[in-house]
Amino acid sequence: MDPYTLLEPAASRVRDPLSGRSVWVAGMIQDAKLDGEVLRFVLAVKKEHASEDRNRLKDAVVRNLVGAGWGGEVSCVVRVEGVLNAAPTPRSVAQGDHGHDHGHSHGAEPAPAPKKEPLKGMSGPGMQPHGGPITKTGIPGVKHIIAVASGKGGVGKSTVAVNLAVALVQRGRKVGIMDSDIYGPSIPLMMHVNGRPIANESKKILPLRAYGVECMSIGFLVDEKEPIIWRGPMVMGVVNQFLKDVDWGELDYLIVDMPPGTGDAQLTMIQAVPISGGIIVTTPNPVALLDAVRGLEMFKKLDVPVLGIVENMSWYEAEGSAYKNAPRMYPFGEGGGVRLAKEYSVALLGQIPLRDAIRAGGDGGRPAVLDGERVYDTVAAGVERALPVA
Repeated sequence: MDPYTLLEPAASRVRDPLSGRSVWVAGMIQDAKLDGEVLRFVLAVKKEHASEDRNRLKDAVVRNLVGAGWGGEVSCVVRVEGVLNAAPTPRSVAQGDHGHDHGHSHGAEPAPAPKKEPLKGMSGPGMQPHGGPITKTGIPGVKHIIAVASGKGGVGKSTVAVNLAVALVQRGRKVGIMDSDIYGPSIPLMMHVNGRPIANESKKILPLRAYGVECMSIGFLVDEKEPIIWRGPMVMGVVNQFLKDVDWGELDYLIVDMPPGTGDAQLTMIQAVPISGGIIVTTPNPVALLDAVRGLEMFKKLDVPVLGIVENMSWYEAEGSAYKNAPRMYPFGEGGGVRLAKEYSVALLGQIPLRDAIRAGGDGGRPAVLDGERVYDTVAAGVERALPVA
């Protein structure tokens, strides 16, 4: 078993008081290895960390390991930047001793640091083992990468992503869309594109094309009825492959349809390539807004600029001449996205009404913007203002 896979969920729930990020994202987990039934790792801290913070962070990671089901021993050393530390003594977590070795040498010879082992599924350009600096490399030919995210499913994120992509094409831009929702790929249906991608002479995957948009999705590679039952490292590997091993060509914008939540796929992508900006899609109701805040905080902690918020299903409009003067109805509440944008001082890129034509366009594989649904032009214009291209 990969030691970093064990450590990620435990370290991701512990916040570093200096950077404001999780211990995992801040790269403080280093030199992890499994030595029999002993999980060894280094918690790398700075001189600016107070001694009580160092101990608190270490204890919190160990407690989370226990809570996640690790029943073996844990050997953790706190390594202070610029200070040599002695090798820790393994302690049995199962016996309730959480290994309170604070990294002091007590006269012992400093032990050599264990060889750093890469995280499975996250090797390759731009991906470094956790604890080392993360070097982000751009995608050749792609000017801007935009992550379209939401804190929860069911808010119409994919509908916004595909209509935004086509709207940008209509405005004369070269656009691609990458479906990184590995467990629930929807781009093949919503863009009405199917087929098996092929590789070029450079062994790069060639995306499929629909409505002028270059498209890539795991849905092109598996049967549409086949469940994708993969662990995190496999998901991360596929996302990284879509970023690095696809020949996207020359693009002004690569729209990435992110999976719901703030998990492996999001972290992999954001750490792999420089994201020009993120868009949060939400509905106006409080439950969706609560999860949208998590998405905003994810972008903030990972240093991704937030281009703005799209409030989807803002109101219902009955269609047809008989309803021309009918009042708007607000089945999901009113103005939640507006208030959220104001609270976080980010742009409100658009309010998308709940219309049957938009729903039918997604289900039928023909984005509504192709049939005159101009509401997405506002979103596309906001993207162009925030991320201009020559």
